[in-house]
Order: sequence, then C-alpha cells, then structure tokens
Amino acid sequence: MLKRNSEAVEYVLHEARENDVKFIRLWFTDILGGIKGFAITVEELENALTRGMGFDGSAIAGYAREDERDLYALADPTTFSILPWRPRTNAVARMFCDIVTPDDKPFEGDPRSVLRRNIKRASDKGFTYYVAPELEYFYFKDQTGTGFLDSSGYFDQNTPDLGTDLRRETVLTLEELGIPVESSHHEAAPSQHEIDLRHTDALTMADTVMTYKLVVKEIAMSQGYFASFMPKPSADINGNGMHTNMSLFKGDENVFYSETGRHHMSETARQFCAGLLKHAREITLVTNQWVNSYKRLVPSYEAPTYVTWAEVNRSDLIRIPSFKPGRESSRRIEYRAPDPACNPYLAFSVMLAAGMEGVDKGYNLPPAIEENVHHLAPSERKKLGIESLPGNLWEAIQVTEASDLVRSSLGDEVFNSFIENKKIEWENYSSQISQYELEKYLPIL
Repeated sequence: MLKRNSEAVEYVLHEARENDVKFIRLWFTDILGGIKGFAITVEELENALTRGMGFDGSAIAGYAREDERDLYALADPTTFSILPWRPRTNAVARMFCDIVTPDDKPFEGDPRSVLRRNIKRASDKGFTYYVAPELEYFYFKDQTGTGFLDSSGYFDQNTPDLGTDLRRETVLTLEELGIPVESSHHEAAPSQHEIDLRHTDALTMADTVMTYKLVVKEIAMSQGYFASFMPKPSADINGNGMHTNMSLFKGDENVFYSETGRHHMSETARQFCAGLLKHAREITLVTNQWVNSYKRLVPSYEAPTYVTWAEVNRSDLIRIPSFKPGRESSRRIEYRAPDPACNPYLAFSVMLAAGMEGVDKGYNLPPAIEENVHHLAPSERKKLGIESLPGNLWEAIQVTEASDLVRSSLGDEVFNSFIENKKIEWENYSSQISQYELEKYLPIL
C-alpha cells in the first residue's frame, strides 16, 4: 500500500486554500506515455490525497484487465503545482497520481508504478538514479503541416524570432511550476528548439518530462502555433532526440566519478555503460517506440545507429562528456538513442535496468570507438563486433519480445500489453500505401 506523508497532505490542502484553487487536475499516463487525467473540485482534494478517486481503467490504453477495471488515482502531494496559464481566480492545480487497485495495491499496469519498482531495486543496493534529459521539439505554423517558424540553426542568436519568444515564455512558465531549467537554445534544424532540465531523481524527472511536453504545446497553442515532439516530422533534417544524461549516487557521492579512472569514470560507471551497450537493442523498442522513431535513427543526422561508446564523439550511442575539474558530482554518461515521444516512465525503467544488470554482473566495457563509426567499412564494424540498433519498429519488436531483461523491468502486465500494442501499430503501418510508393511505382508498374 502506498502511504502519503500527513504533513505533505496538509501542506497541499493549505496551499490550495491560500491560492484560491478550485479545480485540481489528476494526471497519469497510459502505457504509451499519453497524458491522461480528470479534474476534481477542491472539496474532493483530501479524498484524492488519502483514498484516491475512482475511474474506469478499461478506457485507458494498457490498463484493461477483466478482473481489474475499477482503479483509483491516488494523488502524489509532492507534485502539487498551480498551472500558470489558467485563471488566478478559481485557480487550477495539477498533481500526478499513482494508480492503485480497489484493495490499495499498486496497479501493475501503471507506468509510474513500473518506474517506482525499478528505482526501488536500485535503492535496495544503495543507489539513487539521477537523470537529465535533453528534449528537442519543433514549432510549426499549425498542426496540419510542417511549415517552419524560422530558418535558424544550432545555437543561432539572430534577431529574436517567433520560436525564440515562444521558448522564452516556456522557460518562464516551467520555472513558475517549480521546474528548474539549466539552459535553452535553438537546435540544428530549422524551427527546432531544446530546453535542458536540471538533473534530478528519475521519478521526479519522468513527471517533469510529461509536464514539460504539455507546457511546450500549451504555450505554442496560446499564440496560434503548434509544437511537436514527433521524432522525425520532416525528411532531410535532424529529428528530435531525448539524449539522457545518467548517474548513480550513494548519498551525496556520485559513484560514476573516479579520480584515477580513465576518463574519470569509476568501475561502476563502466559496468553501467557496459550493461546499456549489451542490452541496447533490447530496450530500443521502449526508448524509441513509434514507427516514426526509426526514421530518425539513420546515418548523417546526429542520431546513433550503432551500439558503440566514446568520449565526446557525437555519432555514438553512449557519449562520455569531457571531465572538468571541480565538477565531480556532474560525472555522467549520455545515452543518445531515446526520442522525446517515448513514455519516460518506461524508458527510464529499462535504461536503469540495463545499466544495473551491468553493475550487478560486473560486465566489462568494450574499447571505445574514437573515430566516426559511420566511416568504417562494414567489414571493419563486423571485425570489431559492432552491432546496429534495430532498423525499424518490427525488428525492434522481435528483439524486445525475446528480452528477459525488458520483461523483468516492465513486469508481465506492461510488457505483454506494450508488445501487443506495437504489433498492432506495425500491422496498421504496413498496410498503408505511401505517397512514395504511388509516385515511384504507379507510373511504371
């Protein structure tokens, strides 16, 4: 049974009274990472915090179970925030929820519960899992096409444009919600932007990622524009990634740092990297869950396609950022495959599980690839034992379906439902006739 801290509950009730909160949105995600929820009035707030609010789980993707359709959304008081874009009179707040069964047990199909379980496995070994994702997205003129708002490039500081103003307002709104932002900038492709979040524990960050994506879209929509986290919305330009920086702590000590280790990486960090590399193909279906995700994972667009690691080199799956003296607590690894359209609760879960498998079993980290792996001949890659990430959704499904690690980290309920959902998506996609096929084949066949 999930227990709520009584002081935290009282704090939320006090804040709601003091800020004239009338409505509270109770948020959670379906299995694919779509944000779901419903609103209650402040009169029901205490019940939501202590007993949970009932809803029909059969209506949520991945939640339907014949013996468990009635579920309860139990609000997490640590996630209470007032939504800045709603009126200040009869204000609106939000809280993320844990989904529980009628007998007060965590619902196995809840992605937030999945992440909690994986965090606990690491915590039982003394580790706290910290993440700092870098989410990229595009601004478009509207949601009917891919008309860009600017033609700027990476880190461009041209005369302020629409995208820059939207990004500025988004950062201010995130900070009003209590979400610390480390930096923001224009990305490599036209109308592509990135806001980097300050690292925190994985559960808090998964909630933050869901809030971040909603805020980006809300601010764009308020000005008559459209924001998208689609991995590859337009050909011939970079896609949207979610490079994820990771580290393990014991108390205040970053155990990825070593004063004497090569690259200042500890043996734990090297084993964690080795786990990610060994299981990279297995977890890609979760970190890159859409048909469109694999249009991004192609050569020449700064996205990884091979299972390699290196220091600094940006063509590899894992990058070890250069070490700066005095920044021992910031020693981290950067996993570059995920895209921002994934479910962060599940993605953080499988990345942690893969890394911890390396630590638990003492995996050896293979040699770094210090040259651009895309420039190697196929025979050289084969000789070096370099594997490719899955090339499409179907290949990823087949690899993941055989993975004991992913099944263990997600649990049978989520694992089976997720695989089934992805198979349906592939079947639906495969039956479509694309414009490419019509243009190429109709005139000649």
